[in-house]
Amino acid sequence: MEGGQLSGPEPGIVDGPLPGFHPALKDALTFPLAWGRSPVRDVRAWRRTARATVERHLLVERQDAVPYAPEFTGRTPGDGYDRELVTVSLTRYARVRGALLTPHGRGPFPAVLLLHDHGSRFDIGKEKLVRPWYDDTRRASAAAWADRNFEGRFPGDALARRGHVVLCLDALGWGDRGPLAYEQQQALASSLFHLGSSPAGLMAREDERAAAFLAGLDRVDARRVAAAGFSMGACRAWQVAALSDHVAAAASVCWMTGLKEMMVPGNNTLRGQSAYWMLHPGLPRHLDIPDVASIAAPKPVLFFHGGRDPLFPAEGVRVAYGKLRAVWRAHGAEERLRTKTWPELGHVFTRAMQDEVFGWLDDVL
Repeated sequence: MEGGQLSGPEPGIVDGPLPGFHPALKDALTFPLAWGRSPVRDVRAWRRTARATVERHLLVERQDAVPYAPEFTGRTPGDGYDRELVTVSLTRYARVRGALLTPHGRGPFPAVLLLHDHGSRFDIGKEKLVRPWYDDTRRASAAAWADRNFEGRFPGDALARRGHVVLCLDALGWGDRGPLAYEQQQALASSLFHLGSSPAGLMAREDERAAAFLAGLDRVDARRVAAAGFSMGACRAWQVAALSDHVAAAASVCWMTGLKEMMVPGNNTLRGQSAYWMLHPGLPRHLDIPDVASIAAPKPVLFFHGGRDPLFPAEGVRVAYGKLRAVWRAHGAEERLRTKTWPELGHVFTRAMQDEVFGWLDDVL
């Protein structure tokens, strides 16, 4: 080094899309607002401060004043539950159609906001989790998705049979709101960023609104509303639990890690594209991924992972689980946090995993 400058050439792009100086960028991330590092020592005050920080980085204003103006289709019978479509205004920008399942019997019932994954598959959204009784053209695609990821079971239908009201809506780009092409995601994200918005922030606000809408239905016990999802849906589940007081519990399957442990050569995140749906610009200067999820404490929250999941290296999951436990412990509610790794499994939500998640939801709701 000469005169405070690097003597050799500046490091270029290495390890695919990573800049050569990425280790220095990672070292600079100290997550100063994380529990244990933050100057705020009262855990409840820390929760308020951390949530406010996340809110500022969503880049999308709250949409609480927008009327939902719901439109319901007629109900059709399922196996122990009724099925209907509902169209609502989650934001002032668009009307969104969702599948709504209601158990037979007398309510009010517990409810689950079921959040679909990414999967680089855009022709179906809500149909990934709820069997599409209303659209013959999507049945084959939905069935193939259920076979690939859920051992042939539609989680939404299974939850409704167990006595839960289930709401599942399309995110922007999926199902009725798409289909988006994989290569178009970066352009969409760029457009939203240029317009002062964010794909991840919009998704977070829509999920908040969906939770409030579900909690407000007469058939639902507003004190017993959970969020649940797989993969990107899992990220959405813990995120909405952190941001919404309408969500009493959350189940997250196959999406939790430490940020630094995720940003390594070969990780799927480095490909860009799908990462925009879970990226809040500037937030890592303050909080790590599990720090954000920990805002949900002391609510009951479940995190499951496959030990062979190529998207989330084991070290990242280990680090994240440790941070999560520290916050629930600070609340005196460690028993409300459930973390488990399935060593033999990859990025899937098997029937055995589903049975444990559904049983856990029965218990906590």
